[in-house]
Amino acid sequence: MHHVGWSHCWEAEGAAIILPDGCRDLLVTTGPDGRQRVSLTDWDTGPRAVRVAAGTQMAGFRLRPGMVPDPLLLRRVVAAAQTRGEAAGIGALLESGVAADREMEQVIDALAQSCGTGAEVARQAGVVPRTLQRRLAGLGLPPPDFWRLLGRARRAAASLGPDRSLADIACAFGYSDQAHMTREFTRWFGLTPARLSRRRAELGLLAQPGLGNWTGEQISMR
Repeated sequence: MHHVGWSHCWEAEGAAIILPDGCRDLLVTTGPDGRQRVSLTDWDTGPRAVRVAAGTQMAGFRLRPGMVPDPLLLRRVVAAAQTRGEAAGIGALLESGVAADREMEQVIDALAQSCGTGAEVARQAGVVPRTLQRRLAGLGLPPPDFWRLLGRARRAAASLGPDRSLADIACAFGYSDQAHMTREFTRWFGLTPARLSRRRAELGLLAQPGLGNWTGEQISMR
């Protein structure tokens, strides 16, 4: 699957917290006044808060890490969104309207799963690091270290728990020490590992399909 779907309705005004997941989401937002807006998110490089008005309904279609939408896709989705009950149709459009580069998917997955350097992953892919950088840039994708460092942080966050010390997790995922892991967590998630381990909502966000743990299963939002 090139995408997973989700939907949510905000009964009260508030702020939605967004954490980097290595994905872009195509959003169909219906405001309290009934007006619809279609947008495509960018790749997040840190946490952000989005203010949402009460009564806002949102249907989201999260694209697999590295997926590149066709330039004409957004226009087609806008047309589909204007027809009530077209969520399934939008999903079908996404499956046929995104460019899948299987080799690059594998490289991005290797970067996300690596505890080594980007140069090591490039060599495994049979290219020099600069060539890999150019190929990603040519597809409009973030550079190798985005995928490598975010993937490592997300995998390390998934390992947080009462039975593992932070020092052990830092060592297991290739951080130079616990302080290094803390800096990276703060950079990507806005929280130290100790604080993140106590935040169920943020841990739930990181467990959703994304870089390093793409499952193709639909996302449950309450």
